[in-house]
Amino acid sequence: MSTTTATTNAPPLHTVKPMPQTLFNRVFAPIYACAILALLYHQASNLFFSTTFISSSINFILLISDLVLAFMWINTQALRIYPVHRQQFPENLKKLMEKSEYPGLDVFICTADPYKEPPISLVNTALSVMAYDYPTEKISVYVSDDGGSSLTLFALMEAAKFAAHWLPFCDKEKIIDRSPEAFFQSKQSYFSPELDKLKDMYESMKFKIEHVLERGAVDDEYINGDQDREAFDKWTDKFTKHDHPTVIQVLLDSSKDRDTTGRQMPNFIYFTRQKSKTFPHHFKAGALNALLRVSAAMTNAPIVLTLDCDMYSNDPQTPLRALCYISDPDPQFNSKLGYVQFPQRFRGLNKYDIYACSYKRLYEVQPIGFDGLMGPNYLGSGCFFSRRALFGGPLALVPPEISELRPDHVVDTPLQSQSTLALAHQVAKCDYEEHTLWGSKIGFRYGSLSEDFLTGLRMNCEGWKSIFCHPKRAAFLGDAPLTLIDLLTQQKRWTLGVLQVGFCKYSPITFGVKHMGLLMGLGYAQSTFWASWSIPVVTYAVLPQLTLLNEVHIFPKASDPWFLLHVFLFLGAYGQDFLDFILIGGSIKSWWNDQRIWHIRGLTCYIFGFMEFFLTTLGFSRFGFNVTSKNIDDELSKRYDQEMFEFGVHSPMFVTLTMAALLNLSALVKGMIDVCRGTSIIEGALMQMLVTGFAVVNCWPIYGAIFLRSDKGKMPTETTLTAAFWVSLFYLASFFILNLGA
Repeated sequence: MSTTTATTNAPPLHTVKPMPQTLFNRVFAPIYACAILALLYHQASNLFFSTTFISSSINFILLISDLVLAFMWINTQALRIYPVHRQQFPENLKKLMEKSEYPGLDVFICTADPYKEPPISLVNTALSVMAYDYPTEKISVYVSDDGGSSLTLFALMEAAKFAAHWLPFCDKEKIIDRSPEAFFQSKQSYFSPELDKLKDMYESMKFKIEHVLERGAVDDEYINGDQDREAFDKWTDKFTKHDHPTVIQVLLDSSKDRDTTGRQMPNFIYFTRQKSKTFPHHFKAGALNALLRVSAAMTNAPIVLTLDCDMYSNDPQTPLRALCYISDPDPQFNSKLGYVQFPQRFRGLNKYDIYACSYKRLYEVQPIGFDGLMGPNYLGSGCFFSRRALFGGPLALVPPEISELRPDHVVDTPLQSQSTLALAHQVAKCDYEEHTLWGSKIGFRYGSLSEDFLTGLRMNCEGWKSIFCHPKRAAFLGDAPLTLIDLLTQQKRWTLGVLQVGFCKYSPITFGVKHMGLLMGLGYAQSTFWASWSIPVVTYAVLPQLTLLNEVHIFPKASDPWFLLHVFLFLGAYGQDFLDFILIGGSIKSWWNDQRIWHIRGLTCYIFGFMEFFLTTLGFSRFGFNVTSKNIDDELSKRYDQEMFEFGVHSPMFVTLTMAALLNLSALVKGMIDVCRGTSIIEGALMQMLVTGFAVVNCWPIYGAIFLRSDKGKMPTETTLTAAFWVSLFYLASFFILNLGA
C-alpha cells in the first residue's frame, strides 16, 4: 500500500506501507483472544463453585482483574491491526515549491513559570524554529507566557537580538542543530573566528538571562532605550500572575527588521493574555485559544505549529516534512487532513532510560497504530495544524463571532498598526470567550486537564484525519522529568485528564465509537482508562503474596493444564509488547525498565489519579495543574547518569510502592523457607512464587534505596516505616480473615 501525489508523473511527496509485524498481530490476536476467553471461563467457574465466602471473594477479585486486563488488551489490539510506516520527500517538495508560494507558518510556544521552565530553554526553542529551512518572512513565532513574567520577556528580547546573528550563520553554514545550546555542545562545532565570536555572544546572552532570573528583576543596566523601558513599565505593583492585563510585545517585525546580512527576519511576538480572578483560566488550552485569536488578528497563517517551551527543533526541514502532506495535490487527501503530529522525543536520558521517560508506547507505538486508521491523537506538542481544522469539521466551518478571526481571512494591515494591535488586545481579554463557541466547537477544547487529548479526539470525531510523521532524525527534542516523583506527578495529572474525557459525553467508548468507528474508539480508550491498570497491578502485587504468606493456594497447581494457560497468557502479552518495543528501535534493557515503570505507575499515580478524580467528582477536592520542573541539580544528575532511582522525598505514592516491595520480598522469603523445609508448597504455590519473584526482581531498585543507600536520593526512613506498618497491618488482617474463612 502506498500513497503519493495525485499527479502520477510528479515525484512523490510521501509514501506509506504496512509495518512488518502486521501479519503476526492479525494471526496472533484470535489465538490470544481464545486463551483469554478460556481463562475467564475458568475464573467464572471457580467463582460459581466456590464453597466459602473467602474463596468466593478471592475468585471474584481475580475475575475482575482479569476482565480489566482483557478490556485493556482489546483496546491495545485495536492499534495493532493497521500499523504503518511513512516516508516523506522534502527534496521533491522544494522542486514543486519553486513555482508556488510557501504558506505562512504561525508557531505557538507555551511557557508558564520561568523558575520551573528555564528561560534559556525557551530561548533555544524559539531560535531553533526561527532558523527553519523555510522563508523567514513566512514564519511568525508567538510565545505565550501564561505566568506573565517580565523575566521571560527580557529573555526573549535578548533572543531577538541574538537571532540577527544566529539565523544568517545557520543559513550560511547549513548546520543541522539550530538550537544554539545543542550546536555549541555538539561535535559539529568547529573553531573559526566567526564561530568563536558567536559563541561568546551566546554565552553573554545566557549570563544576562540567568543573572536576571537569579535577581528576580530586570536591572536598569539591561534596559536599552525608551521602547524597552515602556514594555517593562507594564509590570506594576498590581501586576500579578493571576491578575494582570494583556501584554503584546512585537520583538521582531519581518517588514522592518533585518539580520546582519540584510535578509528579512521572522515575526517574533511575546504574548500574555489578560487574567482576572473573576474568570477561569482554562489552563494551557485557554492560552492556546487566546493565541489562536491574537495570531489571527496579526498574521493568520494557514498552518499552526504548537510547541512546549523546552521542545526545540532538531531538524530544520521539519516544516517541509509536514508540508509533504499538507500540500499534497490530491484534494481527497488534503481536504480532510487536520494535523500532522510528530513524536515527542527527549534528550539527556540515561543509557537505558530507567524511568521510561521516552514514553515509547505513548509517543511512538500507539501513534503508529493510529496512523493506519484515522491518524494519531494530538500529543500536545510538535503538531502542525491546518488552521481551518480548528474551526469545525471538513464539511462544516463553524464561523467565529467576528470575521477577522476566520481561518480564510487575509490580514492586510501592518503587524504593529494601531488597528491590528487593538484587535489583538480585544480578542485576548479574559472575558472574551463568554457566550461564544471557543473551547466547545472552535479552537482547542476545554473539559479536561489533558486538553490536547480531548482536542485530538474531538477533531477525529468531526471527521478530520491526521498523520504521524516519524522521521529517523527527531524533529523535536525536549526535556523529560528526570526524577521519579516528577514523573509520577506528571502521570497523575495525565491520568486525571483522560479520566475526565472517559466519563464525559465525549467518551471514546460511546461518542468516539459512534463517530470514528470501533477501532479508533477502542484505541482512544486504551489511554482514556489508564487508571484501570491499577486494578490488576495491585491485585497481582498483593493478593498472591498475602495468600502465600498464609499458605493458601489461589492458582492452578503446576501439574494442572490451566497452569500452562496462565503461562501462555503472561508470555504472550509480554512477548508481543517486547516485539513492539524492539521494532521501533528500543533495546532489551530499556524495555525491561519500561515495563517496570508500568508496574510502578499501576501502584502509584494510577491509584492516586483515580482517587483524586473520584473525590473531585463527589466535590471533596479540586483539580490542580502543576508545571513539571525542568531544573536539575548536579548531584541528582550524577545519580541519574549512574542509573540510580531518585526518591529522597516522602510521598504517599512512595508509601504504596514501598508497601508492595516489602510485601513481595516477605512473601518470597517465606515461600523459599517453606520449600527448603521440604514442604509440598512448591506444587500448589508455584504460580504464586513466580508472580512474587517477578515482582521482587522489578522492585530491586527500591530495595537498594531502602537498605543499601545513604545518599539524598534514598528512600526516606519515614516512608519505609509507614509502609512497614501498613504491610504488617495487612498481613495480620489477612491472617485472621483467611483462617476464619478456612
